[in-house]
Amino acid sequence: MPKAGMESVELFSSEGKGRGLKAVKEHCAGDVIFAERAYAAVVFDSLTHLVCHTCFKRHEKLHRCGHCKFAHYCDRTCQKNAWVNHKGECSAIKKRGKAPNENIRLAAQIMWRVEREGGGLADGSFVSIDELQNHVEHFGEEEKKELWVDVESFLEFWPPDSKQFGMQYISHILGVINCNGFTLSDQRGLQAVGVGVFPNLCLVNHDCWPNCSVIFNNGNHEAVRSLFHTQMRIELRALGKISAGQELTVSYIDFLNVSEDRQQQLKKQYYFDCTCQHCQQRIKDDLMLAVKEGAEKPSQDKVKDIIQFSKDTLEKIDKARSDGIYHEVVKLCRDCLAKQEPVLGDTNIYLLRILSILSEVLSYLQLFNEAAGYSKRMVDGYMKLYHNNNAQLGMALMRTGVTHWHAGLIEVGHEMLCKAYAILLVTHGPTHPITKDLEAMRVQSEMELRMFQQNEFMYYKMREAALQNQKIQVMPEPTNEVSHGIFQKKE
Repeated sequence: MPKAGMESVELFSSEGKGRGLKAVKEHCAGDVIFAERAYAAVVFDSLTHLVCHTCFKRHEKLHRCGHCKFAHYCDRTCQKNAWVNHKGECSAIKKRGKAPNENIRLAAQIMWRVEREGGGLADGSFVSIDELQNHVEHFGEEEKKELWVDVESFLEFWPPDSKQFGMQYISHILGVINCNGFTLSDQRGLQAVGVGVFPNLCLVNHDCWPNCSVIFNNGNHEAVRSLFHTQMRIELRALGKISAGQELTVSYIDFLNVSEDRQQQLKKQYYFDCTCQHCQQRIKDDLMLAVKEGAEKPSQDKVKDIIQFSKDTLEKIDKARSDGIYHEVVKLCRDCLAKQEPVLGDTNIYLLRILSILSEVLSYLQLFNEAAGYSKRMVDGYMKLYHNNNAQLGMALMRTGVTHWHAGLIEVGHEMLCKAYAILLVTHGPTHPITKDLEAMRVQSEMELRMFQQNEFMYYKMREAALQNQKIQVMPEPTNEVSHGIFQKKE
């Protein structure tokens, strides 16, 4: 019998990959194949006072739990909805005097739910928490030491009057979190703010060129009537046509690495060898390591030296960004580009990484005209590498469109925003907050484009007057946060 909410998929086993999910009917691009609420989820330690502990939305003013003084909520609705999960945590934090780290809090949330419901199988789930992979047997010595420290911290936090679990079970839950914890984002999809466990999502296997994407939807409690409230959930969305019987896949990591590096990353983080078509056939590796075409092709030694120089520069850039020295970041990027451009091709991933950082930082410094040129080169490269409905590509196009818009390059800006909107309709859906924001920008830029086409001189005059009366919105401050993948891995 199909599980509630999971009628579009079925569980199967395949040799070499274990369990997986496949479609039972045909799907088109943008279809929500299934949605799933978290079995348990917590906010990251660094953001507990900035993000609602129920819906994971960022808010300037949050209501604090009056008992533990730790949990924060948007409003009474979120606080009331959280109480069944927060009750045990609230008491434990109050007795201990402080909250443990996010992994311990998530493990405790899971075990309080297991205790409350008499087992780890949630309604609509194909598997219970007990059946999920923990990969503890694959841990190295350092990981085992960290696991033991977490087990001890958990035992210190876990109340003596709650159900007592054995060391093996506690290790299992912490192992599940380590390799199956899904990264949760804020309502704009721009910052990772928490981690949760979604049992059905854990069954979706990896492919470097997947047929699905997964996004986090924070839900909506703002409707006047509770009938129209929606819950926090993940959504598995089709990236294109999927036939009945076809396996559903997502990419656990970003595609923009050569096959060998992706395989190493997957082995290290998720303990399996990727045998997808793109890895086996090294598809697009040649583009990712492209060199400059011309009469004098650079030597292999020259290319090797430039790639090593790029790697060293990226390390320096990370430090400068962490210290907030953005003018130093710009200098490092410009110096690196000067060495890269005569040697590396337009789709080379090391060139694209520098272009991405430079365009982002220049936008933050409001040097939009210069940033626009670099961002355009970046997305031109991305479009030759990414799947045409890749969410990362959509976000990059949106950023590039906004940068051109701020620079007064309305024609290219509007074109980029339209391309981004087409992608995000598939990957995020029309009701997601970031898609709504993008639609508003697309409509506004279309109005400005019409004005520009009717009278270019008048358009720039009105734009100049508007900018004198209103400061340009400052772009988000650049961070070192990169998209490592959909699943959160403890560092």
